[in-house]
Amino acid sequence: MSSKGWVHDVIGACIAAGVQEYVVCAGARNLALVVALADHADSAELGDISLFSHFEERAAGFFALGRTMQSGAPCAVVTTSGTAVAELLPAVIEAHYQRRPLVVISADRPQDYRGTGAPQAIEQVDLFGDYVEVCEDFGWQDELKIFDGWSGAAPWQLNLCLDDFEMPNGSEQEFVLKCSKVRPGNIGEARANIDMLPVLHCIKEGWKGLVVMLGGLESSDREEVWHFLKNLGVPVLADTTSGLREMLGSLALVDGDRILKERPPAHILRIGEVPTGRFWRDLESMPQVNVVSISRTGFAGLARKSEVVTGDISRCVCALGELSPLGDTMDYLKSNSSKQGRISELLESLPESEPGMIRTLSVMATMGSSLYLGNSLPVREWNDFAQREVPYEIVRANRGANGIDGQIASWLGASAAEQDAWGIFGDLTTMYDLSAPALLNQVECRGRMLVVINNGGGKIFERLPIMKKVKDNVSQLITNSHEYTFESLAAMWGMHYTKVVGMEGFDLEPQDQTTLVEVVPDERQSERFWDKFAQI
Repeated sequence: MSSKGWVHDVIGACIAAGVQEYVVCAGARNLALVVALADHADSAELGDISLFSHFEERAAGFFALGRTMQSGAPCAVVTTSGTAVAELLPAVIEAHYQRRPLVVISADRPQDYRGTGAPQAIEQVDLFGDYVEVCEDFGWQDELKIFDGWSGAAPWQLNLCLDDFEMPNGSEQEFVLKCSKVRPGNIGEARANIDMLPVLHCIKEGWKGLVVMLGGLESSDREEVWHFLKNLGVPVLADTTSGLREMLGSLALVDGDRILKERPPAHILRIGEVPTGRFWRDLESMPQVNVVSISRTGFAGLARKSEVVTGDISRCVCALGELSPLGDTMDYLKSNSSKQGRISELLESLPESEPGMIRTLSVMATMGSSLYLGNSLPVREWNDFAQREVPYEIVRANRGANGIDGQIASWLGASAAEQDAWGIFGDLTTMYDLSAPALLNQVECRGRMLVVINNGGGKIFERLPIMKKVKDNVSQLITNSHEYTFESLAAMWGMHYTKVVGMEGFDLEPQDQTTLVEVVPDERQSERFWDKFAQI
């Protein structure tokens, strides 16, 4: 056994396997793990490792997820025992659906404590169920192969049973540890025998009407997909997270969700992650529309029948070979210019409406080095109303299974080393992640813009058709109306603060520290906007 104890050997094996970043949530039970990590960081015998720390496990898990989004490499979050481990479940679920290599290293009490009701002794083994590839459960006396068979592209749990003392040197039972080198991300690689026939059939029959829907794309896939779309020449409904929305020119569908619902196409070819737009959900009730997906994760994103090709997207697109242009066989794009002009005119006439302020923010955010969109309101309204002339270099979001959980923490993790990083969040999303800014002193803050769109609650729910049928008291429960502001949050975590209540307030200057920008749309202008938008 190592002279420094078996816990040091476990951490050393993790580092040797390729886990170079760790987010630590310290406690009494995982103290040996924390000490081991600090020792390895000081010695750097196995290469440099990065340590982050946070006091709250839920945000720490999402921060670690953000690191995997940025690097593609594994990142581990280290917790103490008990419900601390359970706090990681939301981040693990999101990592599962995004196919990201999030590692959970959970300290546990010795196995004899299980089922006893002893303090901080819960059933940690298989706590995450199918959302991790494997839960490895072991103590100093067990022989185990760490990371054996891991794809490197999905969550993994190491559950370490730790006593209150370190095992003495020279024990009769020697700890035997073998580790497998992790090769990050190989689950999404295209295989030689990938079946592209569903896609080829979809394109071959495209004369009946083919539309491409773009979800989130890895940055390495965007160029190949862009050339493919330019060659194909069909209408494209693109999410901002595809990174191509602003580069499609005349191929981009404006207000595509409504256009496609009014006249459904014969075929949808989805490329990338599950789209965020309304029409993707409408496809559930349109079995006559043939849906084929090329996906890194392999998730269909629909409960109804569809075809899914799983693999590295660039290589899948290349495997299709040379294709003849198909064009806009259903004339979706003819009215595009007129519709885009009418929407732009409406945004200009009501600049302090919520969509109008989104448009202004989208212009200013082009100055940033990266863009993160929180779920619900920002990601959907950005798709519909953001500027379309200047592409954003890096666009990210949590779209696996996540609602508003851990969004700021994920942004901080994904952009930890980036100057001029922009994150756009709703007010409830921000309130749900109030502990995340504690990480600001561990990330690059120069020019960082944390934008909070404060419309006084979950106003996106007010536009649901069912809301017209419910009583006022029910509506208040659903929208979580409030009168909170965010200046005190900025002061608590040492952020510069500015409030935007009119167009003159958009004079935003980058600071040496993070700036919290609270944007307050005009409620009356917003109501007028949505009334007129429905008539376009």
